[in-house]
Amino acid sequence: MKFFLHCLQLLPLLIIFSLESLLKLFIPKKRKSVTGEIVLITGAGHGIGRLTAYEFAKLKSKLVLWDINKHGIEDTVAECRRLGAKAYAFVVDCSNREDVYNSAKKVKEEIGDVSILVNNAGVVYTSDLFATQDPQIEKTFEVNVLAHFWTTKAFLPVMMKNNHGHIVTTASAAGHVGVPFLLAYCSSKFAAVGFHKALTEELAALEKTGIKTTCLCPNFINTGFIKNPNTA
Repeated sequence: MKFFLHCLQLLPLLIIFSLESLLKLFIPKKRKSVTGEIVLITGAGHGIGRLTAYEFAKLKSKLVLWDINKHGIEDTVAECRRLGAKAYAFVVDCSNREDVYNSAKKVKEEIGDVSILVNNAGVVYTSDLFATQDPQIEKTFEVNVLAHFWTTKAFLPVMMKNNHGHIVTTASAAGHVGVPFLLAYCSSKFAAVGFHKALTEELAALEKTGIKTTCLCPNFINTGFIKNPNTA
């Protein structure tokens, strides 16, 4: 009986959501234009970061691409330019706070104010808790979480001044569900999700309605970090 009552309570929500989806099918929401926006993507030398850069390049954004891998980031920039976008490569170690701050200063001086920040850089080590070395645990949190603080602190002030911008947090499905042999990674991605949620609430409390936030939580993807990922 209790289950039946719960189902009845959910029915109005299901009807509303179904009608909303149907409405969006015939009247799609106008897409946000990113033409001419300065977009900074960390970890753009391969994987999700590289593919994200390509999509922004097609939309004629001005791209500032960071990665620790010099050859990888140069290849991404070359392809973005071939797609018709202005793109600039920076070799940056996102685990190093001073490197992030110094690189951010160069970006402002040489290119301009970043209006879309995509915190995408990440690392992962696949091993059980005791086999994971202490420096590997530290590196996981430095790149997957702390770097988000440094980049956001560097670029958010101008966004707040203009009340215009967008901060994207690339987290993971592992930021919602624990996975064995990925203890440090899952913990760091749970923290990344928390960072996004708290930042969103803080911007709302400060009434910075022109600054949007997005949290991406993809499932396991074969980006080279984990060979032949399988969630079965």
